[in-house]
Amino acid sequence: MFEEKHTGPNLPCPPKLVVNPTSPPKSKYAPLVYHLLKNINISSEFYFASGETLRFGSTAPKFTVTFHNDKIFCKGLDEFTLGQAYVNGEIDIEGDMGSLFEIRPYLKRKKNFPLFLKFLYLFLFCNPLSVNKKAIAHHYTLGDDFYLSYTDQKYHLYTQGHFHRDDESIEEASAHKMDFMWNALQLKPGMRLLDIGAGLAAVTRYCGPRGVHVTAVTLTKDSYNYHKNLIRINNIKNCQVFLEDFMAHQPAKPYDAIVIFGVIEHIPYYRNFAQKVWDCLKVNGRIYLDASATIEKYREHSFLRTYIYPGTLTFLCLQDIIQEFLFHGLEVLEVVDETHDYYLTLDQWAQRFEANRELIEKRWGEKIFRSFRLYLWAGRHAMSSRMTQGYRIIAKKNENPGIKPKFMRRFRHFLLSLK
Repeated sequence: MFEEKHTGPNLPCPPKLVVNPTSPPKSKYAPLVYHLLKNINISSEFYFASGETLRFGSTAPKFTVTFHNDKIFCKGLDEFTLGQAYVNGEIDIEGDMGSLFEIRPYLKRKKNFPLFLKFLYLFLFCNPLSVNKKAIAHHYTLGDDFYLSYTDQKYHLYTQGHFHRDDESIEEASAHKMDFMWNALQLKPGMRLLDIGAGLAAVTRYCGPRGVHVTAVTLTKDSYNYHKNLIRINNIKNCQVFLEDFMAHQPAKPYDAIVIFGVIEHIPYYRNFAQKVWDCLKVNGRIYLDASATIEKYREHSFLRTYIYPGTLTFLCLQDIIQEFLFHGLEVLEVVDETHDYYLTLDQWAQRFEANRELIEKRWGEKIFRSFRLYLWAGRHAMSSRMTQGYRIIAKKNENPGIKPKFMRRFRHFLLSLK
């Protein structure tokens, strides 16, 4: 350890510097970070409130982390605590966020029991329509310009694109996705299509001018107004939008097809969902569903449920929804792993969001920027490491309504699964 003329962010005097450390630094809190990350192979710098700097690597740092106080370390170096500290301004992060998340596997992941108990209360005892409406409103009422600052500029999809090549733009990937959706659902002019959780009107924008009668349902007033204006300005007379939850939707007659882009994460009640899909589809009608997924359902996502989607956000559990589709008379035609497509999508979203930092901080505030910055970059890393996955599912309604097992039959299945 030696002194060097080097001044870190917000530090008034030259800090102590450890270059390529082979032994722990001699300060109170830097050793915690040193022992946690001593095996990383990423050039980086960590600045401490004491004035000390911990440096890894011999080249210019790819990112810097500044701790503005020491109380962070008393709470523990786990993902949620550090994310919360960053959102609250106790930590600053500059540089390559993609490289930063390479240290994620070294961080602790501990149970957030108060948040888990809140999730159980909302999931078990509250009206799911009310819970879902509040969670969606929290995320999607920042104004159209906020989401347009990082999503594609062609269809404004808020789900993974469909990439033919890794170097395609998100606009190209979104166009491919819409083309694929049209063919997968076997759409033709005059058919009736239900769009669940319609966002910024990608399906209406694509299918309406092609003669398909689109009924869009959305839970947010912003999305509803965006649809109404799009339909009015473009004189799309064959499309309509309703401000309501899909689970409460009562169609005049069954639809030819259903599309649900990136919304099943907000509908964890797969049994009721599958029954509703059956009720809303014609025989041989198809559903196209895509989502971000985890292998274990109800996996804890403390940061997301605190800052991004408060409520009962639950990533898709592939095996569970397929089981309910089959139980309820829906034939699964295709299941495709789109994790890499989701990684490429989040990579471009995160970079665009980063590029619009000044605008976002000015209009929506630094806390919103920090929350969504972590959300997007963490999602990108999760897809690249397969902590989360992305899937698309295509299914159709059979004439046979399925076995629709009740409690005792499901309990029997559970007991047999224990062997």
